[in-house]
Amino acid sequence: MAGDDERARRRLSRTPNRGITVAVLAFTGLAASFMFTLVVPLQAELPTLLNASREDTTWVVTITLLVAAIATPISGRLGDMYGKRRVIVTLMSMLIVGSVIAALSGSIIGVIVGRALQGAVTGVIPLGIAVMRDILPPRRLGTAVALMSATMGVGGAIGMPLAAYLALNADWHSLFWLAAGLGVAGVVLVLAFVPQDVLLSPGRLDVLGALGLAVALTGLLLYVSRGAQWGWTSPLGLSLVIGGVLVLLLWGWYQLRTKEPLLDLRVAARPAVLLTNIAAIGMGFALFSSNVTFPQMLELPVETGSGFGLDMLTASFIIMPAGLVMMVLSPLSGWLERTVGPRPLFTVGAGAIVLAYVFVLVWSSEWFHIFIANAIIGVGIGFTFAAMPMIIMRSVPANETGASNGLNALFRSVGTSSASAVLGGVLAAMSVEVDGVAIPTREAFDVCFWLAIVAGIIALVLSLLIPKSRALEKHPSLPD
Repeated sequence: MAGDDERARRRLSRTPNRGITVAVLAFTGLAASFMFTLVVPLQAELPTLLNASREDTTWVVTITLLVAAIATPISGRLGDMYGKRRVIVTLMSMLIVGSVIAALSGSIIGVIVGRALQGAVTGVIPLGIAVMRDILPPRRLGTAVALMSATMGVGGAIGMPLAAYLALNADWHSLFWLAAGLGVAGVVLVLAFVPQDVLLSPGRLDVLGALGLAVALTGLLLYVSRGAQWGWTSPLGLSLVIGGVLVLLLWGWYQLRTKEPLLDLRVAARPAVLLTNIAAIGMGFALFSSNVTFPQMLELPVETGSGFGLDMLTASFIIMPAGLVMMVLSPLSGWLERTVGPRPLFTVGAGAIVLAYVFVLVWSSEWFHIFIANAIIGVGIGFTFAAMPMIIMRSVPANETGASNGLNALFRSVGTSSASAVLGGVLAAMSVEVDGVAIPTREAFDVCFWLAIVAGIIALVLSLLIPKSRALEKHPSLPD
C-alpha cells in the first residue's frame, strides 16, 4: 500500500500544470453553485409554465437544496474511499442527466427530478478542495482553496444575470440546456486535467449510515424549509422534526459503534472542527439573508415604500459584484491565511458580515447602499468561506478531508435553508396588501437584517473560541 501511494505521488508530481487543475476544479464549483440561482428568474412564472400550483412549484427550488445537503457529505466520503476525481466526474454526469431530463420535460415531475439530480453536483466543491490538498504545496494551497470556496458565491452571482437574460429573451428550457453544456464541459476538463488521487481511504461504504443520514436530514430540512407553509406546529411539521431528530440521534449512536462509519464523529467532535461547523450555520444564514432580502428590495415597486422599482436584470447586476469581490479577494485570502492563519481570517470575515448588515440597517434609502452592503458581504463571505476549509484541513487526517469538508458544507446548507424559511416567514408575516398583492414592509426587512446581524455575531464569537490547530504538514513529494 505504501508503495502504491509513493508511485501515485510520483505520477502526481509530473502533472504538467497544477494551475490548470485548480482552474478546472474552480470551473466545476462555478457550475455547481450556478444551479442554485438557475431557476430564480422563473419562480414567479413556474406555475403557468408547468401548469402546476405555486405550492408544487416551490419544490423546484427546495429539492435542489435538500439533495445538495444530503449528497455533499456522502459524496465526500465516497471521494475519500474511491477517488475524488472519479466522484467529481460522477457528480458532473448527474448534472448532465438532470439538466437533460428537465430540458426535455414540460411537467412539474420531470423538472423536479432534474433539479434533484442537479443538486447532487454541489459535492464537487468540498471534493475539489480535497484534491487541492493532495496536489498543492502549502504555500499555494490557501489561495487555491480561497478560489474554490469563492465559487460558491461567484457562480450564483454571475449566473443570476445570465439566467435572467435567458428567461426574458429565450425559451425557459434553454436554462437547462445551458446547465447540461456546463456539465459536459466539466466532465471533459476534469478527465483531461485533474490527476488521479494520491490518498485513498480503502473500505466499504456505510450504506445504512448514508440512508440514516438522508432520512434524518430530509425530515429536519423539510421542516426548516417548508414549516412556515405547513405550519410550525402542524402534525406533519412536528412529525418531520421529531422524527428527524430521533433518526439523527440513532444515526449518531450507530456511527460511533460501526467499524467503518460514513463520518467519523470523533474527528467531527474535535473542538476546532465542531466550532467551525457550528459557525458555518451562521455564515450560511448571513449569506442567504442577502439573497432573500436584497433582490426583493431592489425589485419591489417604489410606491410600496419598500423597494426601488428595478427590473430583474438590473437588480441582478447590482447584486453580482459581491461574487466578483469574493473571486478577486481569493489571492489576498490565501496570503492572509499563510501569514496570520485561518482563524483570524474567519474572525475578520465574520466582522465584515456584521458591519455590512449594520450598514444597510442604517443606510438603505438608495440602490447604491444595497450595492455597497452587498460588496462588503462579498468580502466577509470570501474570507470566512476561505478560512473554514483550511481550519478543518489542519484538524483532520488527510484521508478524511473530503468527508470533513462535505460535513462543513452540510452545516452551511442548514444555515442557508434556515435563512430561507425564517426570513421568508418574517417577510410574509410583516406585509401589507397593495393592489391585492402582499408586500413586505420596510420594518420586515429591518427585522431580517437584525437576524442576520445576530447570526454574524454568533459566528464571530465562535471563531474566537476555535483553538489553534497544527500547521498543515508539507506534502512529502511535491516541491514548493
